[in-house]
Amino acid sequence: MYKQIDSNKRKSILLIFIFVIFIVLLGWIFSEVSGSGYGPLIAAAIISLLMALFSYYSGDKVALFTAGAKGPISEQENTYVYHLVENLCITAGLPIPKIYLIPDPAPNAFATGRDPAHASIALTTGIVEQLENEELEGVIAHELSHIKNYDIRLMMVVIVLVGVVALLSDWLLRFRFFGGKRNDREGGGQIGLILLLAGIVLAILSPLIAQMIKLAVSRKREFLADADGALLTRYPEGLAKALEKISAYDQPMLRANDATAHLYISNPFGAKNKNFFHNLFSTHPPAEERIKILREMA
Repeated sequence: MYKQIDSNKRKSILLIFIFVIFIVLLGWIFSEVSGSGYGPLIAAAIISLLMALFSYYSGDKVALFTAGAKGPISEQENTYVYHLVENLCITAGLPIPKIYLIPDPAPNAFATGRDPAHASIALTTGIVEQLENEELEGVIAHELSHIKNYDIRLMMVVIVLVGVVALLSDWLLRFRFFGGKRNDREGGGQIGLILLLAGIVLAILSPLIAQMIKLAVSRKREFLADADGALLTRYPEGLAKALEKISAYDQPMLRANDATAHLYISNPFGAKNKNFFHNLFSTHPPAEERIKILREMA
């Protein structure tokens, strides 16, 4: 378990480093092609940061509303769920998050919030009804691990980086095709032409590359939360069995949404039409792979 945790932490850091290097390269090419310096790069970062700050402070409320979550529930309203969360929080040394229930037969769950002191966990009624005690405990431990690991904060950083890439790509295309004044002589003749072509190719491919890195970070954090959750309960088989039942449920959630799909423990759109391209662009690693790794920990 410790080996899996260390490996996923290293891979997450490496992906963020690659993301930053990619943005620096894109910004440098933009400044060389446009001759406008690093102003656009700074402007793109500021705009993306402002958008991310809204998500940081209000994103949890939006996610809970989008999912149709009801609550927060009290100990008296659902003693069983409340005590499961409470006991795991005591073990993990975390404050008890607000607990919400989503009236949906599809088994799923997610955690949200900017830090452990301002966190919420949402469980569907389906997951509470369908999972055994140790399985539901594994799911809750997974979600608490997202809170403990500050995954929501990490994803905010990733969203800022994706926003910077998207803005720079859009501005570069608009500049070259609608307002570009810099010529090849100013850019160094052949070198300027090469930079121009590289800029156009990067502007077209950058949003896709940024999205792929974002998905890779999201998947690594899922593996990390699996390992941390298993460490918390000391029973990896509980989460493995839970993932088997969740992935076997072949119907999407009633209020599945692309904007919040990455928050859930499993893809909220169900298992239908899964293929190579689905897995490539999915916010979650394949359930079979997660189950295999969990059982190797036991």
